[in-house]
Amino acid sequence: MSDLAAVRPILETLVGFDTTSRHSNLALIEWVEAYLDGHGVPHRRVPNADGSKSNLLATIGPAIEGGAVLSGHTDVVPVDGQPWTSDPFAIVERDGRLYGRGTCDMKGFLALALAAVPDLLAAHPRRPVHLAFSYDEEIGCLGAPSLIETINRELPAPAVVVVGEPTDMVAVNGHKGIANFEVTVTGREAHSSQTQQGVSAVMAAVKLMASLTELSERLERDADPASPFTPKGATLTIGIVRGGTAGNILARQCRFMFDLRCPPPLDPETILADFFAQVRTMDAALRARAPEAGVRIEMLSNVPGFAPEPGGAAEAFARRLAGDNGPPRAVSFATEAGQFQRGGLSAILCGPGSISQAHQPDEYVEISQMERGVAFMRRLVEWSASAG
Repeated sequence: MSDLAAVRPILETLVGFDTTSRHSNLALIEWVEAYLDGHGVPHRRVPNADGSKSNLLATIGPAIEGGAVLSGHTDVVPVDGQPWTSDPFAIVERDGRLYGRGTCDMKGFLALALAAVPDLLAAHPRRPVHLAFSYDEEIGCLGAPSLIETINRELPAPAVVVVGEPTDMVAVNGHKGIANFEVTVTGREAHSSQTQQGVSAVMAAVKLMASLTELSERLERDADPASPFTPKGATLTIGIVRGGTAGNILARQCRFMFDLRCPPPLDPETILADFFAQVRTMDAALRARAPEAGVRIEMLSNVPGFAPEPGGAAEAFARRLAGDNGPPRAVSFATEAGQFQRGGLSAILCGPGSISQAHQPDEYVEISQMERGVAFMRRLVEWSASAG
């Protein structure tokens, strides 16, 4: 990888696929497979249950232990309602930046990894490099578990995993976990002047949301001042509320969603134990007033936190390749690194771009960041070709 010229056309192609999580990612996967076929690189899919989406796993080099996994997700967040000044699915260069959905989060890293394939092959690698591309990271890291299970079952044990989320091309050794929940309160409709005849789902839901608000404030007060995260403690936010049909009707249903982000080793289900008990009590009380009423809570996702590894192999590896001698770093957003760690693999976050640009209109990655990524991959090729 002599320069960015090998990376940019790949990035342009990847960004051109609208892989918003609500869509399939198979067109992108098929393109990557054709690219790998052109270089004689073996690969396999790890699909979801209905085959509409897929992870991709490929290996460059010998089938031996001690390899490096380059991991990234193929999906992106929606552009709906965002004031983009250019086509989100076409690369535009301005002022030293490459604009487009996913340039930062995280197709820039995927393009760097794919562009390194010819150089890895030409170097006659003595240690393998594995590509692990996932689906549905943006809606709860749903694809990675089956991908990790396949890696552990089928590959000779890798030594390190680099998850290429945007970290400004420096090593990040910790992140919070995230658990997402949806609460559905069902009541009984009635005229608002006849409250004895119905059950307001909205008014019941307000009580639950008040409890979560109090919990959120307590979590903030109880945060460990020595925590490396910003904010330091666990955070709880209610993101969506929907309910009711008219101001003079007792609402039949109210739904709300909330997320809880916990620094490791805090556990969301332990933190929410009292809230779960309140839900059960309210469910019984509402059913006593109307058999069709009640409360249901569903955990939509639960992504584990990522804890620093004392003497972590992946951190030392990424720092060496990135030329990073800075202090330890942790971030508050969740990634697949915690899942890799839970799967028994040494992991680290290191990729081009800044999280401050992710999910934004006019998302971009600095060209200088991509150039640092090229240097990272060049050192990866050298590592792969060495005896260790």
